[in-house]
Amino acid sequence: MSVRLKLFVMMVLEFFIWGAWLPLIFGYLPSLGFSSTEQSLILNAFPIAAIVGMFFSNQFADRNFAAEKFLAFSHLIGGLAILGCAFTREFWPFFLLMLVHCLLYVPTISITNSIAFANMKDAQNEFGIVRMGGTIGWILAAWPFTFILVDWDKVNAANAQGFVAWLGAVLGNGLTGDALKDATKWTYIVSGAASVILALFSLGLPHTPPKKPEAGSQDNLAWLEALKLLKHPFVLVLWVVTFIDAFVHNCYFNWTGAFLGSEKVGIPGNWIMPVMSIGQVAEILTMVILGVTLKKLGWKATMVVGILGHAIRFATYAYLPEYKGLIILVQVVHGICYAFFFATVYIFVDEFFPKDIRSSAQGLFNVMILGVGALVANSVCPYLIQEVFTKNKATDFQSLFLVPCAASVVAAILLALFFNPPAKESFNPHS
Repeated sequence: MSVRLKLFVMMVLEFFIWGAWLPLIFGYLPSLGFSSTEQSLILNAFPIAAIVGMFFSNQFADRNFAAEKFLAFSHLIGGLAILGCAFTREFWPFFLLMLVHCLLYVPTISITNSIAFANMKDAQNEFGIVRMGGTIGWILAAWPFTFILVDWDKVNAANAQGFVAWLGAVLGNGLTGDALKDATKWTYIVSGAASVILALFSLGLPHTPPKKPEAGSQDNLAWLEALKLLKHPFVLVLWVVTFIDAFVHNCYFNWTGAFLGSEKVGIPGNWIMPVMSIGQVAEILTMVILGVTLKKLGWKATMVVGILGHAIRFATYAYLPEYKGLIILVQVVHGICYAFFFATVYIFVDEFFPKDIRSSAQGLFNVMILGVGALVANSVCPYLIQEVFTKNKATDFQSLFLVPCAASVVAAILLALFFNPPAKESFNPHS
């Protein structure tokens, strides 16, 4: 197997692990009887790990361990932890297992990037193809469940003759209700199995030795330097808008799975994850045209389109839930939201900021994208769905979607009015 193919498979497995358990966890936790506070604690294990990773674990792993060995260790222990989540229904064991998994998994996101960059001959031309493996891995994670989350009693009762008829019966009889929630434990089994496979696969990756800090390096204080960038108004505006967009992005994951499976929409349980994966397919296609879009529209307009994509999707959820085909089609917007905003933010930072502070600036926005935005969404969303909707029957479930819809509109207005970066040549981040 060539080095580039190994790196591609590494990325496929890396994001398969995350994509297997995330989409359905938001409906699974209430079925275990966890309170909204307990749900938030479990869901926030990932953003907490992301924040810790930004300030400590990523750098610690980078400098003290060969990357492929750290990857193998993290995915072995982290994989066993997420596997354990399938076999417990008590809060504290579930929370601690999820926390262990996330603390070990999150640093591997940057470690896989480090391995890829260290072992490519032409990173500028090769990395995009290698990293696309991650998106494909997330998509692939959805499809085993079309055959796992199946009501086999109905399939057997159908007594289908021939493979094609049998396959139709399987795909058309997804689990619903309590049976679906109970079977969701399989998402952790599949995720854990993929993690253990990646642990073993990592031992065959090219050796990537630890990076020793340069003499006089102040990287351990880089995050303090990054915070100083917020004195520039356009950086502060983009940082705040990134927080809002990350919050909205995580509202999508919190509520969409339960919404698609609700009586009003009626997506069978084994098709919820594949329907949500349409967004990742669209992401691949959108990334292909992103460069052309940036040249045509510029930074601000491209990001505004990405933000408003959220508003369109949530407005469709709120006002047109009975149109199942439209609800499925609007999942395409997810790819536009990600590529036109988050990917554009990363590209903007990489192109606009000088090399000496580029890494710090990326970390500054990563804290919002993977950390704080998710932390707030995971704290607010379980409360809203459980305490406002479930207990107050007068509150329509779909009306909750107006919260992230309105937030998206506010973020787009803020960006359109106040994000005015100076000419790149005249910008001095240290002034």
